Amino acid sequence: MASSSSFASDSQYCTRWKFDVFLSFRGTDTRRTFTGHLYEGLKNRGIFTFQDDKRLEQGDSIPEELLKAIEESQVALIIFSKNYATSRWCLNELVKIMKCKEEGQTIIPIFYDVDPSHVRNQSESFAEAFAKHESTYKDDVDGMQKVQGWRTSLTAAANLKGYDIRDG
Repeated sequence: MASSSSFASDSQYCTRWKFDVFLSFRGTDTRRTFTGHLYEGLKNRGIFTFQDDKRLEQGDSIPEELLKAIEESQVALIIFSKNYATSRWCLNELVKIMKCKEEGQTIIPIFYDVDPSHVRNQSESFAEAFAKHESTYKDDVDGMQKVQGWRTSLTAAANLKGYDIRDG
C-alpha cells in the first residue's frame, strides 16, 4: 500500500506543471520584437509556453488566469524592458513569480535593452515609473505596501543570474 501512495504523490508532482515556460513582459515594448521571436523559437522547439495573447480564451478572467498560469509553469522568463515597471500588471505578475520561486519555480531574468542595475535599484526609467506609482498611492497605506512589494520583487529578480541583451 505504501508504494501506491508513493506513486500517487509522484504522479501529482509530475502533473503540477501545465506549461514549460511563462513569459512576463511589457507588451508595448517587446511583443512584436524580442518576445514574439522568443515565443516562436520556444514553440518550434516543442517548449509549451504561456504568452497572454496566445493562451487566454475569450471570457477568461485575465488576472485569475495569469496568476494560475504562473503557478502552473515550471520556468518563468521575466523580460525586463524600459517600460516594464510602468505596468501594474507586470509588477503584480512579478510578485507572484517571486513567490512561486520559493516553491521551486525556476526564474530567469532577461534584461532587454535595460541595465540590470536600473532594475535592481529602480533607477532611470524604473525610477520614473515608481515616482508615478507612489504619487498614485501616496494617500493609500495598502497601495504603498503594494509599491514596496514591487520594489522588493524587482530587486530580488534583478539579483538572479540572467541574460543581459543590450545592444544585440
